[in-house]
Amino acid sequence: MNSGNKVTTFFREATPTNKQQRLIALILLICQGGITVSGAIVRVTGSGLGCITWPECHPGSLVPLSGAAPWIHQLIEFGNRLLTFVVSAAAVAAIVAMHMARRRTELKVYAWLNLAGIMVQAVIGAISVFLKLNWWAVALHFLPSMILVWLAAMLYSRILEPDDGTPTRMFPQAIRVMAAMATIALAVVLTTGTMVTGSGVHSGDDGVGMEGRLNVDTEFMAVVHAMCMYAYLALTLIVVFMLYRFRASELAKKAGWVLIACILVQWGIGVAQFYMHIPRWTVPIHIGMSSVVTAFTALLWAHGLRRTGGSENLVTGSPAAEEKYAARRAALAQR
Repeated sequence: MNSGNKVTTFFREATPTNKQQRLIALILLICQGGITVSGAIVRVTGSGLGCITWPECHPGSLVPLSGAAPWIHQLIEFGNRLLTFVVSAAAVAAIVAMHMARRRTELKVYAWLNLAGIMVQAVIGAISVFLKLNWWAVALHFLPSMILVWLAAMLYSRILEPDDGTPTRMFPQAIRVMAAMATIALAVVLTTGTMVTGSGVHSGDDGVGMEGRLNVDTEFMAVVHAMCMYAYLALTLIVVFMLYRFRASELAKKAGWVLIACILVQWGIGVAQFYMHIPRWTVPIHIGMSSVVTAFTALLWAHGLRRTGGSENLVTGSPAAEEKYAARRAALAQR
């Protein structure tokens, strides 16, 4: 059997287990959060126009050119662009795993939306470069990243649920409404955060300066951002209180407390930034924690609806794939 046939046979017969699927989803989640950090590094180092066009780095060249821009700026921006391929590979791996394991449509949709979102983000990134890093274009580039983090977290959370289980509401409607309000508050926090950055000193490229900045007082915008964060924290605390009031699962309670801890860490970083006048090194940390907070908000939300019952002890999570998995194991044992 030639190598091409071996590859075809592998993808036709192999079935990733629940653990393998979840590992792939975790890698995708880390990649989605990680590329937001690399984007922040691009911004605070003034490397946003290290590559001045797209998809080429410079006119006529896909890669950096000596002397076209400071080499460190080219390296950082080009490296950030290359990370797009890493995230895309993780999304493709998730799609392949969901299809090979014959998982339910919900999981396939989460995986496909991650890949589609990455493609959309590439286009938005190109637009932000052509617009010379105008603040609203950069903000528009960041916010969809948080949506992709949310989707990756939902995929990670849902994988262990059996495909033939029955969707069951685990929270009363009152908790779900409050959780939805907290999620909306998070969206407002993220949006006002981009406005703080858009009015601040980190333009994204040393040659741009304050051109294209949001023309509002940065200190005032930071206070607005902080007030929105306090509202989000208060709503999350109410959700956790209600989890105890209505005797939710211990896993849901634990997810709530972890989320609150993450919010408090993020608050501490934000306060430090404010009083230290936003030093460059704090921005990637703050952005990274935004991904963490978004992911744990999604994980808490996922606890509100679970698939219960269904087949027990599924290795793949899908009854449709169990026979395929067993046949593959038997074939390997005979070799």
